[in-house]
Amino acid sequence: MSVNRSAAGTIDVPRGLAGVVVTDTEVGDVRGLEGFYHYRQYSAVELAQTRGFEDVWHLLVHGELPDAAQRVEFAARTAALRRLPEEVRVALPAIAEASGGSGPLAGMRTALSLLGAAKGFRPVYDIDAGARLSDTLVAAAAVPTLLTALYRLGRGLEPVEPRDDLSYAANYLYMLTGSEPDAARVRAIEQYLISTIDHGFNASTFTARVIASTGADVAACLVGAVGALSGPLHGGAPSRALDTLDAIGTPDRIDPWIRERVLAGDRIMGFGHAVYRTEDPRSRMLREVAQSFGGPRVEFAVEVERRVEAILAELKPGRELHTNVEFYAGVVMELCGLPREMFTPTFAAARVVGWSANILEQAEDRKIIRPAARYVGVGAPVAVPE
Repeated sequence: MSVNRSAAGTIDVPRGLAGVVVTDTEVGDVRGLEGFYHYRQYSAVELAQTRGFEDVWHLLVHGELPDAAQRVEFAARTAALRRLPEEVRVALPAIAEASGGSGPLAGMRTALSLLGAAKGFRPVYDIDAGARLSDTLVAAAAVPTLLTALYRLGRGLEPVEPRDDLSYAANYLYMLTGSEPDAARVRAIEQYLISTIDHGFNASTFTARVIASTGADVAACLVGAVGALSGPLHGGAPSRALDTLDAIGTPDRIDPWIRERVLAGDRIMGFGHAVYRTEDPRSRMLREVAQSFGGPRVEFAVEVERRVEAILAELKPGRELHTNVEFYAGVVMELCGLPREMFTPTFAAARVVGWSANILEQAEDRKIIRPAARYVGVGAPVAVPE
């Protein structure tokens, strides 16, 4: 990628920082032209197919996959952190009521700040690597508890206490529904969670790193990341992809509905990605997960995908537009019984681990992230009128 230096000495970069390399990382990478992404040195899709969530969490924050003993120790350590401090527990009903129609993700921003204060999180600038790791584990382990409690309180239901004997994914579903989920749904959600733990320098990850570069505490970094994730252009699309299937309704309406949208220049939710120019590998994996359940909804989604690509090839030849992770993520989460308003919060329950790994890495660099902007306002500086 080329950049140009202006007369004032600043560097002109592409809009949205597209393609701009801002730092080095060992956490992972996305190879958009290849349709491949990885965590550390391992294929993220292969990890989702072969490993449990706690294994990948260990990989992200410790830099290596755990052996059998480390797996047991890490799972026990993080499970023990799921319960909330009393100061947070008693505040959750008020937070749920105040967030109202904004949903659990909005409430979690407030709850995470309170958690950090209750746990005495200190600026990452002032603490050592062990304390930083401890703070990220405390926060990440608490996120599913916060999200499910806020969701249930918003519906007049009592929160469900976490269980230490369940995996991260199983406990999440248990706290959400109040009943122990079956193994197939646990594994499907676990694969979704693993596939979305990290994905390069997306907006929320970059936000977390910018805040970490100031030396702020872990809770502050995560709250900023949650704020970025809440935007519909970032984490808010899985339910909207299902809305597309609902709007089409029946197989006979697929072609006319798609043609109308394509010719009007409208965006088809669940299709296209800012990085991938091939099929999104997460979508491919989640399609297989959905197909393992089968049923009319899955068959309809596969047919919609096929016809969107065929019609685009006809009407917009040369334009690469494939399903992204949100399309089949919505289908899988619906099959597993998650309500649509919990789709993006569930994304956050996974991505909090990736944010944590990036916060830990950024905290090792004592240089604050401080880019420049190019002034394009009216005129040169002039004297202020009296």
